[in-house]
Amino acid sequence: MDLLVVGAGEIGRWVADTVSADAAPVDATVAFADRDPAVAADAAADRDARAVAADGDTAHDAVCLAVPMSAVPAAVEAYAPRAERAIVDVSGEMTDALAAMREHAPGLERASYHPLFAPPRVPGNVAVVVDEGGPTVDGLTDSVQAGGNDVFETTADEHDAAMETVQAGAHAAVLAWRLAADPVREEFHTPVSAALEEVADTVTEGSPPVYAEIQRAFDGADGVADAAAEIAAADDEAFAALYERARGDREGRDRLE
Repeated sequence: MDLLVVGAGEIGRWVADTVSADAAPVDATVAFADRDPAVAADAAADRDARAVAADGDTAHDAVCLAVPMSAVPAAVEAYAPRAERAIVDVSGEMTDALAAMREHAPGLERASYHPLFAPPRVPGNVAVVVDEGGPTVDGLTDSVQAGGNDVFETTADEHDAAMETVQAGAHAAVLAWRLAADPVREEFHTPVSAALEEVADTVTEGSPPVYAEIQRAFDGADGVADAAAEIAAADDEAFAALYERARGDREGRDRLE
C-alpha cells in the first residue's frame, strides 16, 4: 500500500510509523505532505518515507488526513483526487469529516479514526467509523491493531457526543482547576489533588492550538462551568443532592463498563 499522510505532525508521524512497522500486516510505503515542506521533509528523513508537494498531483493507494479538525473538509476536497482506493482521517471529529468524504470521494473506501491518546502514550484506544469498507481500510485497521491498539467501532454521532465529555468537558475542568489553584507544598496534597496535579501536567504538556480546536469543535465546557457554579452556590441540602447525583452518575458509568 502506498499511503499519503497529509500533515506531518505528531499524529501524522504516528500513522506512518504504525502502518510501516515490522508488525504491520500490510506492506506499506509512506509519503508525507505538509503545508510546510520542511516539516514533511523532516518527517520523511526520520523514517523510510518520502516527501511530496502539498499542492502536487501524485496519486496514492490511500490518503490519510492528519490535519486540524477545522481543516478536514477542505483537505478532503483537495486530496480526494489523489486517492485511488481509500481516504481516511485521524482528526478527532467525525461528523463533518465523513460528510466531506461522502461528497468528494463517493467512489472510495472511507473511514474516520480517532486515536484517543497523544502519540507519546501509545498504544491505546482508537475509535473508528467505517463509512465505506474494503480491503484498504481493513489493512489500515489491521495495522493499527497490530501496533497494540484497541480499535473499536462507533458511529459519528456517538463519537462526537462522547468527545463533549471526555475531551471538551474534561479538559475544561482540569484547566480550570489548575488556573484556580494556588501553589501548595507537596506535603499538603491529598490523593485527589495529587491526581489532579498529574492530570493537569498531562493536559498542559500538549499544544494550545490543538486544545483550542477541541473546545471549538465540541460543547462541554459550558456544562462544567454551570456545574461548578451550582456547587459554589449550594447550601448544605443542595450540595448533598448534587453529591448524590454525582455518585449516581458514577454508578451509571460503571454499569456501562
